[in-house]
Amino acid sequence: WPRHHAGVYRHERQASDVTAPLNILFTSAGRRVELVRAFRRAYQALGLDGRIVITDIDPLAPTAQLADRFCLVPRIDTPDYIPALVEVCRRERIAAVFPLHDHDIPVLAQHRAALEAAGARIAVVPAEAARLVTDKWKTIGFFRDLGLLTPASWLADDPALDCVTYPLFIKPRCGSAGIGNFKLTSPRDLAFFREVVENALVQEFLPGPEITCDVICDLNSKLLAVVQRQRIETRAGEVAKAVTVYHPQIADACVRIAQALPAIGPITVQCMLKDGSPHFTEINARFGGGLPLGIAAGADSPRWLLARLAGLSVDIPPLGTYAQGLYMTRYDDSFFLTQDEHERLGRDRL
Repeated sequence: WPRHHAGVYRHERQASDVTAPLNILFTSAGRRVELVRAFRRAYQALGLDGRIVITDIDPLAPTAQLADRFCLVPRIDTPDYIPALVEVCRRERIAAVFPLHDHDIPVLAQHRAALEAAGARIAVVPAEAARLVTDKWKTIGFFRDLGLLTPASWLADDPALDCVTYPLFIKPRCGSAGIGNFKLTSPRDLAFFREVVENALVQEFLPGPEITCDVICDLNSKLLAVVQRQRIETRAGEVAKAVTVYHPQIADACVRIAQALPAIGPITVQCMLKDGSPHFTEINARFGGGLPLGIAAGADSPRWLLARLAGLSVDIPPLGTYAQGLYMTRYDDSFFLTQDEHERLGRDRL
């Protein structure tokens, strides 16, 4: 590893020095209950005072039941969204904003100045990098510029697709959560899904397995952890079963990717193995859905990030130090609301 990543990081400020509450905001938090709970535990472990604030467009977002403060906001594709988010940051004295949905990333990156003027730091890559990671065709070019292997890729209207070998894989260039992703087994499939998937990217179908990497940087772009997890099963685009693994080649690539963007806050890097070699496919510039597995394996990124924000002393082990061969299997849980509770959540609309 590069020398500046090889040791144990330590901050010198102690918890007793912290006077102002450290409030954080998760945007488009939706179903990310495990992540909110992990941050709640981190506050307790550090002895930090602070609130977890959630924004979403749906009062039935499960994370609303765990937030210290829940705010309904306009849809992200409306002109009222950023003014509402700025108001939340000012009113709730937000120290840091963490987006939890891919569509938030370019919008927050574009409006970083307005949000930071309200006092909040934004855990999102720079605007140019945000445009890159939200366009899977541009992401492939970025990987290739770094000398990394990628699947053979074509835009959907490329005439070269008339002479390819199947199976193939088609997905939207700017998609999310696996929506619009399909395996193609014949020219007939390609012809059909070219019309179905808007602004599509076509790639060779790689055998896998798929490795997803939680690459954790602080808000000053300091790399804190890289945790690799092999997907075993997914549901609605999110990992349902996985196991922690370690491949030195993938770890080295993730360091280079984080430095080149540069990453600000967490990113998630995805690759598929082909003949034992990783072929890199996507970057999600946010916490990955499978982050709880990395936390359980010893990479307690919520605690480290909160400590960094608060200026607290915290030990962070060298990169690659986490439990390998740790399995995760997930299940659904439920919250129940009365009519009054549902109406109360719907009142605070910005």
